Amino acid sequence: MKKSLIFLLSTCTTGLLFADGVAAPARGGGMQQMLIMGGIAVAFFYFILLRPEQKRRKKMNELRKNLAKGDRVTLTSGIVGTVSQINETTVVLKTVDGSQIEALKGAIAEAGRDADGKGVSKATSISEGQPQKADS
Repeated sequence: MKKSLIFLLSTCTTGLLFADGVAAPARGGGMQQMLIMGGIAVAFFYFILLRPEQKRRKKMNELRKNLAKGDRVTLTSGIVGTVSQINETTVVLKTVDGSQIEALKGAIAEAGRDADGKGVSKATSISEGQPQKADS
C-alpha cells in the first residue's frame, strides 16, 4: 500500500511540474508583438550604435582628406608630429627631434593647427569627435 501511494503521489507531482501552461490563458497577437519588438531593437541599434559611428568615421575621413603640410597630428599610437609630406595612403611626419616617420593616414587620431599658425583651423579628436581648441 505504501509503495502504491508513493507511486501515485510521484506521478501526480510530475504531471503538475511538467504541465505546459495548463492554467495560463492563450494570448493572441504574438507575431505582431514580436515584430514590433524586433523593429524597436533594430531602431535602437541604428540610432545608438551605427549612426554615431558613421558620423565619426565620415568626419575623420574628411579630416584625413584635408590634411596639409604643416598640420600637427597625433597618431593612435601616441606619436606626435608635423606633416611634411602627403602620399596617397600615407603621410610623412617630422617629430620634435627632427626624425621623419611614415605613417598610414588611417592611424591619425587628431589633427590641428601647428604652433606657427599653419594648418587646419580646429583640432578634431577621434575619441570625442568634437572640435577642440587648437594649441596656439
